[in-house]
Amino acid sequence: MSAGTPPSVVAARALVAELVRHGVHDVVLAPGSRSAPLAYAVAEAADGGRLELHVRVDERSAGFLALGLARGSGAPVAVVTTSGTAVANLHPAVLEAHHTGVPLLLLTADRPHELRGTGASQTTDQVGIFGTAVRHAVDVPAPDGRDGEVRDLLAVLGRALAAARGLRDLHPGPVHLNLAFRDPLHPATLLTPELSGPGRGIPGPGPDSSRSMTVVAPRAGEGADPAMPGDPARTLVVAGDGAGPDARIVAEAQGWPLLAEPSSGACGGPNAIAAYRSVLGVDELVRDVEQVVVLGRPTLSRPVQRLLARPDVAVTVVAPGGGPWPDAVRNAVRVVPALAGRWSEPAATRDGAFLERWRVAGRAAAAVVDAATSDAAVADGLLTSPHAALAVARAVTSVLGPDDVLVVGSSNPVRDLDLVLGLDHADREPPSVVANRGLAGIDGTVSTAVGVAIAAARPRRPARRGRRTRALLGDLTFLHDVGGLLRGPHEPPVDLEIVVVNDDGGSIFATLEHGTLAAAGERELRTFERVFGTPHGANLAQLCAGYGVDHQLVLDVGSLRHALQAPSRGIQVVEVRVPRADRLAETRELADRVADAVRAAL
Repeated sequence: MSAGTPPSVVAARALVAELVRHGVHDVVLAPGSRSAPLAYAVAEAADGGRLELHVRVDERSAGFLALGLARGSGAPVAVVTTSGTAVANLHPAVLEAHHTGVPLLLLTADRPHELRGTGASQTTDQVGIFGTAVRHAVDVPAPDGRDGEVRDLLAVLGRALAAARGLRDLHPGPVHLNLAFRDPLHPATLLTPELSGPGRGIPGPGPDSSRSMTVVAPRAGEGADPAMPGDPARTLVVAGDGAGPDARIVAEAQGWPLLAEPSSGACGGPNAIAAYRSVLGVDELVRDVEQVVVLGRPTLSRPVQRLLARPDVAVTVVAPGGGPWPDAVRNAVRVVPALAGRWSEPAATRDGAFLERWRVAGRAAAAVVDAATSDAAVADGLLTSPHAALAVARAVTSVLGPDDVLVVGSSNPVRDLDLVLGLDHADREPPSVVANRGLAGIDGTVSTAVGVAIAAARPRRPARRGRRTRALLGDLTFLHDVGGLLRGPHEPPVDLEIVVVNDDGGSIFATLEHGTLAAAGERELRTFERVFGTPHGANLAQLCAGYGVDHQLVLDVGSLRHALQAPSRGIQVVEVRVPRADRLAETRELADRVADAVRAAL
């Protein structure tokens, strides 16, 4: 393919090639200008014998023709139209497909976003035009040639076709991809049938053209076998939020290392790898991974996402239910509703060398984090000690029993917990951890913790009547929902201890790209503090007093443990002040020390 091929044509050819790979045999086309990239690509594929093209001048007829083809074949049929009223003319067929559960893929061309609302010809609001009559709808931006955009487009298409077939919710029907295209809209030359014929594939843009298609297993299946080509022993289990105990069960049964987020419900056990985020920075270890099985929604760690994005790693996503499956890097090769029962049974034979290397790495990483967060490391006081926030998170976890519940806020607290959870629970089960990771926002966390505490105290499980609920929050998370402390006199009692790690601002931004920019100069630092660091200077003691809530300020981990272990009733706030200025340097330094220790251990 010529390097000068317009991005619109590159994207259209790749999309049509993916349609063919997904088994779409029929495409109905109504002519138009904005849809020209799709028209050329479909015609090239038809000339090469890869699909059958049907052309109709009336979009209403084109829609119903596609409906008939889909009903007759039982397979999804694609319909291509240009922009404007052409799209609206599909609506009657879409409604019929909606009510009869017929899989149609509506590929409607559109003007790029900069031309919408400007009076450009044949331009109207096509986003959501079919309302609730479609199972899935995406407004796809105009391609501009950026790296990875075709890969992203194919991932969008894979989700749309899965929804059209009803693979996730057993509810097939029409889906809508509104595809913006920017001039130029035509190729310099057409592909010959030899290049676009069966077995050749329509060329795509470089490495994107060889991307593996995501296979979505029907929900009605009995479970799936996660084994992929290669060595099944070289497999990791990633347990994201809400994964549940199955992730740990499968990892231990198959002898696979387990990377478990705090709110996964799968933490603990002999295969859990401590400080796995830093361990993943050791190429000598990670490059041997060939497969990853994902349960739950992994959202905490960029290193985990980089692992899942590797083209040489086969990713299986286990996602029960009918909603979207978690695959933020758009690289899963298979999506299944469950794993076959045999994967929860001990493997008859397995090579333990791969697992042992990861265990060695985990122990080395744990030793580094243990030393950095020990009482001796913060003996001079939290306000002047490095890794003070990590030490606070560890102190909180150290007093928790297996029946206790910990509600953890987003931003740094949950990531701090991710590093230290398990350091003091090697000989016992970790506590239950609850976090609002659906959208990972900081809003409403105090109220969430109050609700968890009320539910946890109910005596419907007598064996757990002594359980306690605590919360670990950052100062901005606490202030965002400080109104959650307010309760009327007739409300049920609540026993809840809230630990607020107060660094007077948003320290998580220092650990992201913004922190690097802030170090570039005085102006950059001033801007960072104003719009990201957001120091507030709030007096938490006075706020708590206004709500009639007990408040205690502690300055060392010994006092923190004492406060948490003492008997308590009602809502109590324990404020722990820590520094914020050096958070970026400390984060990088600890990650480097973990990586060095892992390399030495291996």
